[in-house]
Amino acid sequence: MTHICTPSDRWHFFRTWASDPFRVAAIAPSSQSLARLITKEIVLANAPVIELGPGTGVFTKALLDRGLSPADLVLIEYGAEFTGLLKQRFPQASVFNLDAAHLGDRRLPITQEAGAVISGLPLLSMSPRKVMSILNGAFSRIRTGGHFYQFTYGPRCPVPRPILDRLGLKARRIGTTLQNLPPASVYRISRRHGISGLIHPAAAASPSSSER
Repeated sequence: MTHICTPSDRWHFFRTWASDPFRVAAIAPSSQSLARLITKEIVLANAPVIELGPGTGVFTKALLDRGLSPADLVLIEYGAEFTGLLKQRFPQASVFNLDAAHLGDRRLPITQEAGAVISGLPLLSMSPRKVMSILNGAFSRIRTGGHFYQFTYGPRCPVPRPILDRLGLKARRIGTTLQNLPPASVYRISRRHGISGLIHPAAAASPSSSER
C-alpha cells in the first residue's frame, strides 16, 4: 500500500495539535526522512513490532517498506481522530485506541514478544511518572535483545538519565535528520546487560527532570 503525507494529512494533524498541543506536540506529521531514520535498524526478524503514537501512519509506512507485513504491526494510538484513519489505511494491522501508559495492562493479539517498539510519542511534554509507565509497559512486551526507538526535537535523549538508571536502561543516539521540521534525532533505548526486569513506577520516587 502506498501512502505519502498529503495536504489533508497535514491539515488534519494541525487541527489535532491545535485542539490539544500537549498531547500531539507537533504541528505536522513526521517527514519521510525521520521515518527512514527511526526504522533503519528494523528487519523482518524483529517482527512483531509495536508502534506507539503512529498518528497518520508515516512511520507505519516506513516499517512496511522495511519488509514487515501489516499483520506484523500493532499500532497503539490514543487519539480517536487518528485511530479510524489508521484502520482505513492499514486494515490488516492491529490498531488499538489506547493510552500507551497502559500498554502493559492490555492484552494484545500477538503470540510472541515484540522485537522492537517504535515511538512517536511526545515524551518531553509528559510527566516523569507517565514516561516510566510507558517504558515499563513497552519493555514488558519487548523480548531479550529488542529495542525501543524514540525521536526527539531536543538536544538530548528525551528520557531523563534518572529514569534510565531507575529502570535499568541505556540510550544511544543513532542519528539526526535535518530534513524534518524541526530537525530531529533518534535514540535507541535498550536494557543494560545483567538487568532482567523493570520496576513499577509507583514504587519509585519521582526522578528529576534533567536529561541525558
